[in-house]
Amino acid sequence: MKRSLIFIRLIRESYMFALTAIVVNKVRTLLSLLGITIGIFSIISVFTVFDSVERTIRDSINTLGSNVLYVQKWPWAFGGSDYPWWKYMKRPEPSMTDLAEIQRRSQATEASGYMVALNRTVKFENAAVENATIVAVSHEYSDVTPIEFTTGRYFTTEESAGGRPVAIIGSDIVKNLFTIPNPVGQRIKVFGQKVEVIGLLKKEGNVNFGDSNDDQVILPVNFARNFIDLKRDNLGAAIMVRAKPQVSNDELRDELTGIMRSVRKLKPGVEDDFAINETSVISQGFDSLFSVISLVGWIIGGFSLLVGGFGIANIMFVSVKERTAQIGIQKAMGAKNYFILLQFLFEAVFLSLFGGIVGLLIIFVITLAISAAFDMNLILTAGNIILGVSVSAFIGLVSGFLPAWSASRLDPVEAMRSTF
Repeated sequence: MKRSLIFIRLIRESYMFALTAIVVNKVRTLLSLLGITIGIFSIISVFTVFDSVERTIRDSINTLGSNVLYVQKWPWAFGGSDYPWWKYMKRPEPSMTDLAEIQRRSQATEASGYMVALNRTVKFENAAVENATIVAVSHEYSDVTPIEFTTGRYFTTEESAGGRPVAIIGSDIVKNLFTIPNPVGQRIKVFGQKVEVIGLLKKEGNVNFGDSNDDQVILPVNFARNFIDLKRDNLGAAIMVRAKPQVSNDELRDELTGIMRSVRKLKPGVEDDFAINETSVISQGFDSLFSVISLVGWIIGGFSLLVGGFGIANIMFVSVKERTAQIGIQKAMGAKNYFILLQFLFEAVFLSLFGGIVGLLIIFVITLAISAAFDMNLILTAGNIILGVSVSAFIGLVSGFLPAWSASRLDPVEAMRSTF
């Protein structure tokens, strides 16, 4: 109990001394703490921005599906400077026949679908949207990639199989083509042909690496194939395959490899003429990128924290000199060395925390302003707040140790002589 009271008294006195240092020597203290403030601001602001970017990217990756594999012509993971692109150029595009064989043979697949995307102009009366994303899909596309509607519906089996001229459109297409909020039933022009709008996609915003469903026009692939050659090189077609529950991506990959090699009639020892991609490849690439970004953030803020640390040490050395007589009196009255040491350490930590908290408050205000003014969701997370506070406390502890140690080792008799 006695030790607890001493500890509480120690913290209270240290806090009061720190507050006095700020009030009495405003300019000196604030200039010294400016380094801590700028350092914490630099580090945490970098982390806040890139946490937001990372969160958006990872959300985009998650929309692709962690248990979905993509059979494509090109692999997502490139091989560096010796990347044999000429090999991949010769590969055939995935086809509807490949999809049919996967659906017939696969035992590990829950759902699979075909998609191909390209850019075309979409028109309605006198309005037009250039470079709209036209996504031609097989009927099973919605089973692999869930689609959210504001109104309307998905294609029927008959519409998909018969290649009917029907379309599902995104919110940006609606906004740029129509003056009415619900254009379901209206006819737009795609590939120069009139197509009936049967559904409106829910607004998604900027996800999927800067792309989104908002500027998409989704058509049945059996309609689109009348106007585009699905076997054309570099069309970017993909067969999306979702694994059954309890089936790992590795198991599904092995099965798909066997099926595709059989369909393509590849002999043993011959290289695959297709790629099977998954989102983990993208995640690993971004993990490396964000590790580098974090290192850059620490380097940028580290220099400011170093300056701030010297500032804290300077304040504490001055404080020790000004309170030498007081230290002597405390020791003469029985104060132990550890009490003096902790008193000055706490004071250094409080001063450093003050500078760090100011930096965090500046970041918080800026995140609110940016989120309100722009279409960005910047959030100062609890993890970054804890990191900022912890770094500030650590800098105070390290910077204040030498002055605190020198104070604790003062001879009480010599210290009290400074009063005369």
